[in-house]
Amino acid sequence: MVTLKRFGISIEEDLLDKFDKLIASKGYENRSEAFRDIARDLLVKQKWSDPNAEAVGTIAIIYDHHKREISDKLTEFQHHHHVNILSAMHIHLDEKFCLEVIALRGKVKDIQHIADHIIGTKGVKHGKLTATTIEEFK
Repeated sequence: MVTLKRFGISIEEDLLDKFDKLIASKGYENRSEAFRDIARDLLVKQKWSDPNAEAVGTIAIIYDHHKREISDKLTEFQHHHHVNILSAMHIHLDEKFCLEVIALRGKVKDIQHIADHIIGTKGVKHGKLTATTIEEFK
């Protein structure tokens, strides 16, 4: 069982009002849960500042599958990094564009390298790496 600690903070009234509106719009039931998420996010960002830290992440890309050999290039690169790539999901959005979501695990520097390469592949229209860790939540 997790032990919870209570503490007080001082915050400007207008900032608190804006914060309350924001967390309500995001579905938080209370400030405590919102502050816990903020703290976790800061811990994840700190962990990602260490290139040798163990991490997990997802890469989401949109690409034009009509671009010459892009599907083959993406697949070949993923096979080359099979140690870090846990799974990939391929979705046909329409006759031209595909969405691919790739789950990764490994050192921050390796995940970042893989993401940079995949997102930078000719024919990828947009890509984004979403980074997190599991250590902060154990």
